[in-house]
Amino acid sequence: MGAWRSYLSVLAAAGGVILLLFRHDVADLAHLWWTSTTFGHCLFIGPVVAWLVWQRRAALAQLTPVAWAPGLALVAAGGAVWLVGDAASAAVLRQFGLLFMVEGAVVTLLGPAVARGLFFPLAYAVFLVPFGEGLETPLQAVTVALALPLLHLVGVPASVDGVIIHAGRHWFEVAEACSGDKFVLAMVAFGVLVAQQCFAGWRRRAPFLLACVVVPVLANGVRAFGTIWAAELTSVPAATGFDHIVYGWLFFAAVMAAVVALAWRWFDRAPDAPAFDPAALQGPVRHRLDPPLAACLTLALAAAFPAWSAAANRPAPLPPRVELPAIPGWTRAPLSARASWQPWHPGADHTLIGRYVDARGQAVDLAVAVFARQREGAELISFGTGVLREEDRWFRVADLSPLAGGESLRIRAPGPVERIVASWYEVGDVATADPIRVKLATAAARLLGRSPRAIAVHLSAEVAPGQAPQAAIVRFRRALGPLPHAAGLP
Repeated sequence: MGAWRSYLSVLAAAGGVILLLFRHDVADLAHLWWTSTTFGHCLFIGPVVAWLVWQRRAALAQLTPVAWAPGLALVAAGGAVWLVGDAASAAVLRQFGLLFMVEGAVVTLLGPAVARGLFFPLAYAVFLVPFGEGLETPLQAVTVALALPLLHLVGVPASVDGVIIHAGRHWFEVAEACSGDKFVLAMVAFGVLVAQQCFAGWRRRAPFLLACVVVPVLANGVRAFGTIWAAELTSVPAATGFDHIVYGWLFFAAVMAAVVALAWRWFDRAPDAPAFDPAALQGPVRHRLDPPLAACLTLALAAAFPAWSAAANRPAPLPPRVELPAIPGWTRAPLSARASWQPWHPGADHTLIGRYVDARGQAVDLAVAVFARQREGAELISFGTGVLREEDRWFRVADLSPLAGGESLRIRAPGPVERIVASWYEVGDVATADPIRVKLATAAARLLGRSPRAIAVHLSAEVAPGQAPQAAIVRFRRALGPLPHAAGLP
């Protein structure tokens, strides 16, 4: 055990320094775990990983830890992922990169045999990273598709408009929070643990994991149907209040228990079965390092990536003041009081919004955000920014076909009032409406020393009788010209 104590001491010191180097990412992770209802399950992953390691303690004690040079490749790979995430302003990549660097330190400072013994705990730790936000939109659509026929089945007349269900006397929004993504993500994390601990092979693990995805999706559709039906039978406040209690405390637990109960008869791995055979893992190790040297190399490698990022993160020059341009065929007009809207781009160096009206009387709002460079809290595209902000009175009704190459959607606010919004972005000299290309262009600009200037342009028109908002947006976009012209930039 003496060797284990010294190696674990070196690992604890190196891991602590890595977490200190990337303390802002650690703080962001902790904040998400504690405040996000979608990623609340991440709070339990750390204790589960610790329990999995503790289960393996007797077998691990039979292995001999060694410092192993090839483990540095994992540290470098994690650093590269972090650097790309930092350059692209993609928090999830930074967080995955940090996790891989810490796990690379484990492999480097304890050696290949111990790493193989800890393979599942290290792999399961990926659930520490909050990922899966992209599931919200498709799961909203699935929830609507499941709820509608069930309402018809019980005799409730229902129709759908995007994510809005008109059922009986009431209107319901299948919001992002109702999509069931938190349910699916938590169930998958739980299912992976059960599959590993209770099944001996993939012939039974695979269908169980499939059930852990399909069952919560179906169950969430039933939950949405039940809420709407209850509102029809009672009232909206009574149904939604009951729904929150059941979904939060009983419904998820009942579905989880039902899935495990149905799979119970096929569990074929004994509770006390060893996680691995130490004799099969221990063997001669090439490319050994002295532990203090391995720790120093690990820390030097990890520290190189934030240093690279800091050296490359230089803002582009911007004028102290920017103004909305004159657009041929359009004149400036006061903003709408009936359907007031503007996008949310915190951290932008300049934001502008104005209304233009053409000879036909059709109005289009032009909103612009300009960034000298993107950074944490000041990103062109991130969750809760852009067309809709978190807790906004406006919400997405449906995604639409592109308008003049711009990503478009229909949004609604109480009143009700509706708008069509189309968006375009430019990073350096790359103009696109694709959020993924925005992230890639942002990363390329940072890593290759190109201009980091970023621009978001949103065109919006109200939906009203006798108006053609989409056609007006297309005409305005053609008259606007290059995206920098929207902010009076060259």
